[in-house]
Amino acid sequence: MDHQPKFFENLSGAGKAIGVLTSGGDAQGMNAAVRAVVRMGIYVNAKVYFIYEGYQGMVDGGDNIVEVSWESVSSILQVGGTVIGSARCKSFRTREGRLQAALNLVQRGITNLCVIGGDGSLTGANLFREEWSGLLEELAQKGKIDAEAVKKYAYLNIVGMVGSIDNDFCGTDMTIGTDSALHRIIEVVDAIMTTAQSHQRTFVLEVMGRHCGYLALVSALACGADWVFIPEYPPEEGWEDTMCVKLSENRARKKRLNIIIVAEGAIDCHNKPITSEKVKDLVVQRLGFDTRVTILGHVQRGGTPSAFDRILASRMGVEAVLALLEATPDTPACVVSLSGNQAVRLPLMECVQMTQEVQKAMDEGRFLEAVKLRGRSFENNLNTYKLLSHRRPDAELPKTNFNVAVLNVGAPAAGMNAAVRAAVRVGITEGHKIFAVIDGFEGFARGKIKEISWGDVGGWTGQGGSILGTKRTLPAKYLEKIADQMRTNNINALMVIGGFEAFESCLQLYEARASFEEFRVPMCVLPATISNNVPGTDYSLGTDTALNAIVETCDRIKQSASGTKRRVFIIETMGGYCGYLANMGALAAGADAAYIFEEQFDIRELQANVEHLTEKMKTSIQRGLVLRNENCNENYTTDFIYQLYSEEGKGVFDCRKNVLGHMQQGGAPSPFDRNFGTKISAKAMQWISKKLKETYRKGKVFANTDDSVCLLGMRRRNLVFQPVAELKSETDFVHRIPKEQWWLKLRPLMKILAKYKTSYDVSDSGQLEHVAMLPKEAETGAI
Repeated sequence: MDHQPKFFENLSGAGKAIGVLTSGGDAQGMNAAVRAVVRMGIYVNAKVYFIYEGYQGMVDGGDNIVEVSWESVSSILQVGGTVIGSARCKSFRTREGRLQAALNLVQRGITNLCVIGGDGSLTGANLFREEWSGLLEELAQKGKIDAEAVKKYAYLNIVGMVGSIDNDFCGTDMTIGTDSALHRIIEVVDAIMTTAQSHQRTFVLEVMGRHCGYLALVSALACGADWVFIPEYPPEEGWEDTMCVKLSENRARKKRLNIIIVAEGAIDCHNKPITSEKVKDLVVQRLGFDTRVTILGHVQRGGTPSAFDRILASRMGVEAVLALLEATPDTPACVVSLSGNQAVRLPLMECVQMTQEVQKAMDEGRFLEAVKLRGRSFENNLNTYKLLSHRRPDAELPKTNFNVAVLNVGAPAAGMNAAVRAAVRVGITEGHKIFAVIDGFEGFARGKIKEISWGDVGGWTGQGGSILGTKRTLPAKYLEKIADQMRTNNINALMVIGGFEAFESCLQLYEARASFEEFRVPMCVLPATISNNVPGTDYSLGTDTALNAIVETCDRIKQSASGTKRRVFIIETMGGYCGYLANMGALAAGADAAYIFEEQFDIRELQANVEHLTEKMKTSIQRGLVLRNENCNENYTTDFIYQLYSEEGKGVFDCRKNVLGHMQQGGAPSPFDRNFGTKISAKAMQWISKKLKETYRKGKVFANTDDSVCLLGMRRRNLVFQPVAELKSETDFVHRIPKEQWWLKLRPLMKILAKYKTSYDVSDSGQLEHVAMLPKEAETGAI
């Protein structure tokens, strides 16, 4: 980028007052957004007010609108729901109610509102903004405010953040709370699967989503459900027969359980509701299967927010304050939202209109259009689900005579098995034979390779680690043996799922093409490592699960520190030389500092951190949390930092240290990793099929170009295939990290929210985009 960085220090909030409210249904992560708005607001010298109980509190005034301090939002990051309350408000729908609300705001000088809620709440805020000057004039006529106030508070700025577990708002990839709701659903599904398996039962699960099937669709994809009912895509006529045939076929294939997921707003093609009870009765009557219904209800709204929701909400909160500071009377009300892994600003009413269009299309029976309007990500989820859940009869499958091998390389990462499952099933659907390689390239050289079928990978999505087995060994020392195995088994393409080693392996095979013609076949790398250190991608498979494990542990540790008071914890995270886990873990857990290799630090900085914590102990927040990446500095080890803090903090605080270790690699994959793995793997297998067709000449595959060995990565807003040969120049091979890493831009965010003075480059924000302009391919940093 050749633009001059733009820093927000030039933006001052002095003399401005910001009101923050949560409205409509609650969602996990709302508190993280509230915390970020309050701290960023205070950081830029604005006054910040809580408006309790949503719009009701704005109308009632009094103690419902309170100025807050930095400490007011301490310890709320890990709390679900919203600590400032939310209520449905009839009076705000009347002009009298809005008149009273305007008076309450003007009396406190609040002309900037940050509204966290669903489309109804945001539409209400926009109407309030449009009426604002009229409301002030009316108040002046009634003698409730003077002419000076009318002039001084002439316009109202509004910025919205979408907090809704349904993910039903157009224009944003993920709304605050969606990822956490998926966590709750998947926890339940995983638990139900073990009992269903024991008794050969069928379970019908009802999840939330009155007008939007996102939760149902994504959880069906994440657990490999047999059938899913969503409002946007009703089943065709005669679905009862089709579903029963599929369920009995699955049982005949020795599958011991069936899972059917129903969105609460599910309908058939005549717009008649499909309820979970109706589905259960159908299965019992037609098939006589032992069937149970579980309605998840408000469990989905509860619990602690996931790491993803905390980071999303913190980023959105800071962006919202920046948007308010930059707003002018001509700026339309906007929502800050996520596209890929970028924060963007969109005109609020454009998003609301688009959201309403979806509902209209559904009401009028234009279901295909409704799916398209929901956005590219929703459509991709649906297509991937259809591809993976319904096996076509062998007679209908094409026969390509191509053999594709799939293997895992490097350390285990959650989501690898979901990726293998998707690769196998999509490969079979495309007409290939799929071979599984056991224990990476070491196993390959020893001939540990076998054909794998559709049924072999059933139930793999929810399994952690690597079922195929994985080794860090690179192929360089086994080139001849691997070439032999490829020739013997007639392998025409490779899919390598793994971390930095997977990237290096394919680079070695690519460079060995001159000597071994067996390697002149299409190869694709899927980045999967908890460290997130693979060049060519912003996210690696497994990172989200590891981040959640870190954040969960930090929450417990913080709780312990709060009880004992005046205690600082030093926590060591994994990641090799890549500081992603330490930095993002610190942002999501509300840590005071994070030491990483990418940002060199010296003894002066350590001293400043100790002084910062000493000051903090004088406030009501008497605990500290410091994260350290395992390789951030060879001399400033975890023990050294622990001893330094213990010595320097004597009499003020005491210290404890905790090395998280391999717990970061284990556990069931998060919903994000299950879906990301499934989607990128399906896309990679389709790319392999395309390359096989392109390179098939005279009865054999001959792929010798750079673009036949690619890594599929997520870059800003898109999923892109990049030749590994080109990525070589972007890589620091000594420290096994990319030379440029996007998340370093978020580093100041963590420091600001921990009360450090820092500079924050906001060059990427500030542009108001339009909904239609969002790239069609926007495959998300979300799921």
